[in-house]
Amino acid sequence: MRMLLFVGVWLALPARLAAQDTTHAVTLGAFVDTYYAWDANGAAPGDFDRPYVTQPARQDEFNVNLAFVEAKLTGSNVRGRLALQTGTSVQVNYAGEPRTGTVSGPDLARLIQEAVVGVRVARTLWVDAGVYFSHIGQESWISAQNPTYTRSLIAEFSPYYESGVKATWAATSKLTAQLDVLNGWQDIANVNRDRAVGMRLDYAVTPSLAVGYDNFIGNVAPDTARSQLRVFNEVLASVTGGRTQLWLTFDYGVQGRAPTAGTAAWFGGAAIVRYAVSPKVAVAGRLEDYEDRDGVIVATPAPGGYRVAGASLGVDVSPETDVLWRTEVRGFGARSAVFPLRTSGAYGRRDAFVVSSLALTF
Repeated sequence: MRMLLFVGVWLALPARLAAQDTTHAVTLGAFVDTYYAWDANGAAPGDFDRPYVTQPARQDEFNVNLAFVEAKLTGSNVRGRLALQTGTSVQVNYAGEPRTGTVSGPDLARLIQEAVVGVRVARTLWVDAGVYFSHIGQESWISAQNPTYTRSLIAEFSPYYESGVKATWAATSKLTAQLDVLNGWQDIANVNRDRAVGMRLDYAVTPSLAVGYDNFIGNVAPDTARSQLRVFNEVLASVTGGRTQLWLTFDYGVQGRAPTAGTAAWFGGAAIVRYAVSPKVAVAGRLEDYEDRDGVIVATPAPGGYRVAGASLGVDVSPETDVLWRTEVRGFGARSAVFPLRTSGAYGRRDAFVVSSLALTF
């Protein structure tokens, strides 16, 4: 209740400072995404978790992937959003939230999808602060907004949320720039006294072609350890032509090694195509690859790191405007044995699963 009261007051302050803004509107909403998944590698007795990804996080059971309620404030000079959430994807994604001190950690952080307040400080410039969706990538934390039900590996292994301050400038009708000052790489709680920075550029080349670039630069090591500077870069593009849409994304990152000198690198890419068969039916396919030989982002039980290629095929059906039924088949192949074979206790180079989801937006 104290958190809700604090955010409510924070949302109200800009309205008092900009009394000339009489366009305030508050909208309420909610989202529920339920699912069932079956993994070809099976489940260990009493353990139905799936490795590495946030979605689907469980297999061979009916569960809730993501559910949230939200309140959004919109105005010509102020804006804000408060969204509280739960679900198995939330449990996985926020498990790494740092515990520094006695009042930080995932217990509170996982409840907050967004708690952000924005003020327009110039005609084409907004400043927002709080906990908000990441500036990285083309795939959303909210499954219904993505071209495929499950998220690409490059999306899974880059931030979905951030805590900090951002400035968003609509430089022209085609170009938007964003600058972020952040606590860290998907961190609400600090792990060190440094601040990270990020930038994003989006350019609409034509009505059917958009390109973009984003980055992250910051120390990801705690104050008690040697500094590890992480430099991450991403380029992206989207193409729309009639009923067909194409998304292309490529990531490349480097990070200082610890405790030794030198740097380690990782990279990945994804290509997603979606075709609208009819206003209510669509199909989507994906090809992807992720290479993290040094285990910078993904820890594995095998030498050689997480080097995985994948493909997926999905069908979406929307019988009603607010209802989305999605079914997807996805498979992975790794260069080394990284996928747990749950029934035998060993590890293999392949994994495959099928998942079906029924989601409601209201």
